[in-house]
Amino acid sequence: MSLSLSSLNGALLLGLALATAASPSPAMAQGDAGRRLPIDTAVTVGTLDNGLTYYIRENNEPRNRAELRLVVNAGSVLEDADQLGLAHFVEHMAFNGTQSFEEHQLVDYLESVGMRFGPDINAYTSFDETVYMLTVPTDTPRVLETGMQILEEWAHLLAFDSLEIEKERGVVLEEWRLGQGAASRMRDKQFPVLMQNSRYAERLPIGTPRSIRTFDPAALRRFYNDWYRPDLMAVVAVGDFDAALMEARIKEHFADLPMPESPRPRREFTVAPHDETLISIATDPEATNSTVTLYMKQRPNVWTTDAAYRNWIVESLAGGMFTNRLSELTQRPESPFVDVSSFHGRFIRPLSAYILTIRVPDGGIATGLAALLKESQRVQQHGFTATELEREKEQLLRVMEKRYRERDNVRSSGFAAEYTSHFLYGGTLVDMETEFDLYSRFLPEITVAEVNSAAERWTQESNRVVTVSAPPRDSASVPTAEELQEVIQAAGDLRLAAYADSLSSEPLISDPPEPGVIVAEDSIPEIGTLRWTLDNGVEVILKPTDFKEDEVLLAARSPGGTSLIPDDDYIAALTATAVTQVAGIGQLDAIELRKRLAGKVVGVGADIGQLHEGVSGASSRRDLETLFKLVYLKFTAPRVDTAAFLAYQQHAQAALENRLASPEVLFADTVRVTLTQDHPRAQPPTSAMFNKLDLHRSLEIYRARFADAGDFTFYIVGSFDPQEIRPLVLRYLGSLPSTRGTESWKDVGIRAPDGVVTRTVYKGLEPKARTQIVFHGPLDFSLDRLYELNALAGVMRIRLRESLREDLGGTYGVQVSASGWRDPRPEYRVSVGFGAEPDRLEELTRVAFAQMDSLKVNGPSAADILKVREIQLRSRQTDLRENHFWISQLMVYDRYGWDPREIDDYDQWLATLDAATIQAAAVRFLDTSQYVRVSLYPEDWRAPVAVH
Repeated sequence: MSLSLSSLNGALLLGLALATAASPSPAMAQGDAGRRLPIDTAVTVGTLDNGLTYYIRENNEPRNRAELRLVVNAGSVLEDADQLGLAHFVEHMAFNGTQSFEEHQLVDYLESVGMRFGPDINAYTSFDETVYMLTVPTDTPRVLETGMQILEEWAHLLAFDSLEIEKERGVVLEEWRLGQGAASRMRDKQFPVLMQNSRYAERLPIGTPRSIRTFDPAALRRFYNDWYRPDLMAVVAVGDFDAALMEARIKEHFADLPMPESPRPRREFTVAPHDETLISIATDPEATNSTVTLYMKQRPNVWTTDAAYRNWIVESLAGGMFTNRLSELTQRPESPFVDVSSFHGRFIRPLSAYILTIRVPDGGIATGLAALLKESQRVQQHGFTATELEREKEQLLRVMEKRYRERDNVRSSGFAAEYTSHFLYGGTLVDMETEFDLYSRFLPEITVAEVNSAAERWTQESNRVVTVSAPPRDSASVPTAEELQEVIQAAGDLRLAAYADSLSSEPLISDPPEPGVIVAEDSIPEIGTLRWTLDNGVEVILKPTDFKEDEVLLAARSPGGTSLIPDDDYIAALTATAVTQVAGIGQLDAIELRKRLAGKVVGVGADIGQLHEGVSGASSRRDLETLFKLVYLKFTAPRVDTAAFLAYQQHAQAALENRLASPEVLFADTVRVTLTQDHPRAQPPTSAMFNKLDLHRSLEIYRARFADAGDFTFYIVGSFDPQEIRPLVLRYLGSLPSTRGTESWKDVGIRAPDGVVTRTVYKGLEPKARTQIVFHGPLDFSLDRLYELNALAGVMRIRLRESLREDLGGTYGVQVSASGWRDPRPEYRVSVGFGAEPDRLEELTRVAFAQMDSLKVNGPSAADILKVREIQLRSRQTDLRENHFWISQLMVYDRYGWDPREIDDYDQWLATLDAATIQAAAVRFLDTSQYVRVSLYPEDWRAPVAVH
């Protein structure tokens, strides 16, 4: 579905994506001197006579796929006063008809060749650009050619059918409605300050409801005619094709695009600088937490020389070390922060920014800001330490080394994003070999003095903005702008001690355990798996792959979980893995462990679910032994840390204090408790719940769940040699404690209600509503039934999208999901959800039920069957070359005792998929006498009697 970056968060996410591509925007503008960076020769960049730019790269990940982009250097800042939101509206119209594809034929065609609306067929509009994105198969030349035709027609042959425009008003209004809430209301207060009342504060891409409802279609066509022209466009093509043939296709389709005789100047807008620190405070009754964000705005810069690139590395090191220091504060009791996050990169086109966001307890805004500024002052006064810098260098180089090793496995979408960014923001397209060489060359020579100098601007008042977002608990809890100015002023007068960087000398494991032995081996050559049985009862299933050069995934499962814990200890069991995670592992607390693992690509976590306990982790090949050591310690050496436990408890309580202020949260909670009949083990989390935490009982439960590894099965998938990994398996898994007993889960009695149950929630200030309908019941559990559920959901997504969004213009999107499980008893669920204007929710619900009834009576159309078959077949083709897919499938098939050879047989089942199968599934799974429906309406609105 088309996306509009109509919120600040969306702009930040876009900025992050662009910053990691061609324009990291180092602040040291004066450093852009020295040797010019070499250009990646694997990409062909050209410009046609009419001004259109193109980028072409051959790339075979994923195989038989191409990523196509039409990039238009025009967004909402170019809108005239009568065009608010119309840059984004043009984007929507691109999917509603072109010269060759009437109405929705374009999406119909792409779905018929296996592409999904949303993941594979999409677009977005931002302040300065509009980007159309297609993923198409390349194993059929005709499909690739049609993809190029679609890009061409988007560029200059949109239909702008009057009836389609009127229908799309409703869809765009629903997209606007979907984005409304506490975040958007607070953003609207803060944006004029952050953007200095510039054009960017006045031209949010989504527009205004009034403009969307009333704009003259002539204004829409005028925007398209003014700005969709070849000198403002780029075509990006990356994928599994012949580059020379692709270049010929681009010239054939785009060389004749006409340029206007008198093109309208494409103005670049700016944001005015300011000498002082600006403050914007926004409260909202639906806000769920208090945050303080510090923006340090900078003039953008694109790196074209190695000196500028070096400056970027220096700033990355400084930012990483500062964030690490702040994160350490969050692990202490009574911390001024609940958590901290950072961003460094392109913010909007005329601005880059270094952004720090802290979440603070209620009433802790001034204290949190003071602590943030205090740590900034500490850096100014004493700088970073040599040991901090060496760790950060080691970590950064290790990340780049992993990227370098995976350079031949980069997905085409990554390159397409990079080239899109290059067209919009400039810079130099650098290949991975050059980038890794730059890091390898520059990192060893960067000094502490350099990174300290890069951090100096953090205390400068110019171009700095502080924003506060908070719930209005009471007038005393939210400081005024004047009070925060006093906090800022006071920070400059502090005299602070230097940061002390401590690092434990304790090894991860003091005495390596004695290895076990393999007592049985088996293999399935058809899918390349091995199975080892160890003498302590541990089972290990291994699948070496060549999908990635440097990725190994590990997971382990054992039956049991919280189901074996008494109700009185349920909260302690539910939080047991979190309590041990924040404490560190073995002899190292969490901070020491982070420092010890610097320079390694590895991570391991434990979980205790309702019916199982397990561990999961990932590492590079080089760090495999560390991965196995961490797994061993997860079983044998959970750690107690009273201070870390208290900090976790306080942070959890602070995070949950206001969660029910959100209408969406209350809605989701109502769905949950209704489906579980208010079972005590399915209660939504509350702040009061965390008063019941018991450190020592959690630790007891954790140890009990992981005391016996004899009934665990481990799954290892990725880039490893079985013979090289064998000694690690024997030493660290073969030595795990075992009584060789067996254990199972217990049914704790969570049941969905019988019959039809409806609930209505009245919460929220905005004029928006939503509903969720969940069908449920017993399941004749089998692989075929799960396939049928999946196919039924696919058909329903298409049918409900077409009827509710495209025909009625009543919703932005429809979510459909289906799942089935065997344990603790075989059941299924099919969930349908969508949002709408409150006055139309019942109308749309009636249509949704009518569509489902039609599936049961008439079955799906042949076109829908073709779409679902092709979409799922294409999706499975790419899944089969993903390590995550294989480890999850091996776990499921092993758990249910299925033959894993059948993992490869899904395409054969799809080939037999027909209308009768879907119709029977609809009858079986869409039982209108057995479902839960929950609806959300605004507080001051009362719904009519619900349907069915």
